[in-house]
Amino acid sequence: MLIKRREDLSYSEVTPKGAYSNRRNFLFGLLATGGAVSGWKYFENWRSGPAKGSVPRPLAGVRKGPFQAKDPVTPEGDVTTYNNFYEFGTGKSDPSRNARNFVTSPWEVSIEGEVKKRMKLSLEDILKIAPLEERIYRHRCVEAWSMVVPWIGYSFRNLVKLAEPTPKARYVAFQSYYDVRQMPEGPEAGIPFPYLEGLRMDEAMHPLTLLCVGMYGETLPNQDGAPVRMVIPWKYGFKSIKSLVKIRFVRNQPPTTWSTENPAWYGFYSNVNPNVDTVRWSQATEHRLGSGLFARPIPTQMFNGYGDQVASLYAGMDLRKYY
Repeated sequence: MLIKRREDLSYSEVTPKGAYSNRRNFLFGLLATGGAVSGWKYFENWRSGPAKGSVPRPLAGVRKGPFQAKDPVTPEGDVTTYNNFYEFGTGKSDPSRNARNFVTSPWEVSIEGEVKKRMKLSLEDILKIAPLEERIYRHRCVEAWSMVVPWIGYSFRNLVKLAEPTPKARYVAFQSYYDVRQMPEGPEAGIPFPYLEGLRMDEAMHPLTLLCVGMYGETLPNQDGAPVRMVIPWKYGFKSIKSLVKIRFVRNQPPTTWSTENPAWYGFYSNVNPNVDTVRWSQATEHRLGSGLFARPIPTQMFNGYGDQVASLYAGMDLRKYY
């Protein structure tokens, strides 16, 4: 077996600090799915005291959307206490504790790049662009755990049409919020911030692609990407960037955080694909949060089960090469 010395390792081969404990975190997640997570949520709330930052509030006027997964919805307590949000810590329970005082009001999202209408949108502006819908989406993370969430928002293409991209815009680049004063755990994560993501224009314009402002009937909790995020249900979870502050329409494929830091493991497209494993995890099966410690893994579906809607976007592409 070849063992690399420290001096032989490139930065992209170094596991981010905290991520080396993913096996331990995943085992914790399995325990949590048996009901411990909900109890943990209340314990954390009690231990941390009242939140000083933004807290979820009910969203009015939400209608039932066109995309409704038939799977049982994951308990809210599991979804809000088992998160990937490295700005607030690399452990799965870190964000629900460390994001409690994250201030998300006022908020502004900048629309830039190859568009006719560059603008800065407040959260109030964003809420007025299109009627809010509740959509129940399957959500699959690269660590082989999944959930089913009633997200609230509207198709991102509504915002795209408002901005009026020029013919030169072939991709959309996204940037998350980052302020070390609010996110002091960020420097320990081992990856650069702000977090970056991107989509091809036809992916961004697909009706499934959701500009999300809430879940479970309320505004987004801080740890789940408040106050506005993306949700792209046929891609692995890290593509659904949280706490958006910048959207740029660009000519060339934009850099994204994980595909830049470790391109051998994380590709630009990152479509859910049970036939392509990552170095750490098999993608053939997944464990559904809330299903219990001893529940059998379930088979992962190509494109997370949304193939009928999105497979045509990738016709003729080698999805092993373009992961």
